[in-house]
Amino acid sequence: MLKKSYIYRTFTRLLSVTLLISFCFLFAGCEQTQTNTDEQEPVSVSDFKLNTVVDIKIYDSRDRSLLDDCLSLCDRYELVFSRTNEDSELYRLNHREDQGQESGSFPYKISTDPDSQKETWMISPQLADLLDEGLAFTRESGGAFDIAIAPLTSLWDFTAEAPQVPADNDIQTALPLCSSDGVELNGQKLTLPSPDTAFDVGAIAKGYIADRISEYLKKSGVKSAIINLGGNVLCIGGRPDGEPFKVGIQKPFADRNETAAVVDINGRSVVSSGIYERCFKQDGKLYHHILDPHTGYPYDNGLISVTIISDRSVDGDALSTTCFALGLKKGLAFAEKKGVQAVFITKDYELHYTKDFQKKIKVSQVD
Repeated sequence: MLKKSYIYRTFTRLLSVTLLISFCFLFAGCEQTQTNTDEQEPVSVSDFKLNTVVDIKIYDSRDRSLLDDCLSLCDRYELVFSRTNEDSELYRLNHREDQGQESGSFPYKISTDPDSQKETWMISPQLADLLDEGLAFTRESGGAFDIAIAPLTSLWDFTAEAPQVPADNDIQTALPLCSSDGVELNGQKLTLPSPDTAFDVGAIAKGYIADRISEYLKKSGVKSAIINLGGNVLCIGGRPDGEPFKVGIQKPFADRNETAAVVDINGRSVVSSGIYERCFKQDGKLYHHILDPHTGYPYDNGLISVTIISDRSVDGDALSTTCFALGLKKGLAFAEKKGVQAVFITKDYELHYTKDFQKKIKVSQVD
């Protein structure tokens, strides 16, 4: 369980992200002559779920039951993807808690190879779908991004009131375990190469859930909405007046209402990863949550943040971390290869864009 003081600090910090994005949307509206205020005013909900602030606004429907259903989707996926919730499917998988096929619950063990210690488990379609996404990015990045990093991330407790760097001996012990090599996924059948293999899908889960919420709202007839899961923003269409939404890219280490740039977004996702999100200082050195699975310590490659603009939020979520891990040059190349637009901010606070970014997306840089 998280300490109440930490939850309060997290809620306050993430709520300010929500307010920043909301301000950008309202700013766009102030530039227009609004002839019907009721049509422009969204129905909305904000709640603390998925260990973050979930904020959803619907502009073209007054049906508040849709918002309740979106929050229920968050709860449902929390019980599949959470690494720390003892009731979640992923927690049970990581701890090899066999639910038994007859129980109707996941995961359950299918077989064990006594020679190799490989185990094959049956997992839910949702977890299989997300792991498939994560394994694809793991392999494409050459392991710079690896979802089998749970033995390492479990050592770094950024939620503690007084976070500490783990003992180096513990880190070195965990490193050989942090690899997806040998993991096989065929449909819902997952083969694990070692009893120590464990997954952390925190770098892609929010994007995946945002996509599922978007699918639900679109099927319900919604054509103008904003889904914001702790700063992972996914827009359905644009504003009801036909104008795009305006989303602010936060200026790293600045107050949450300061932006480095503002981008016009219509029907796309905006996701950022940065060293300022979850971090602490020890002996004058900054330690952040984007960990290198090869060294066990946070990446130190001259980057402060990476923002990805993509059609699917799961892609933006995975790529913001992957491209950060790859560094500026390789990260830009990888983003361009994947066909997304990206903004990299280096430690000198310079903004670096993928090729043709400003031809495809209207961006206003803030001094």
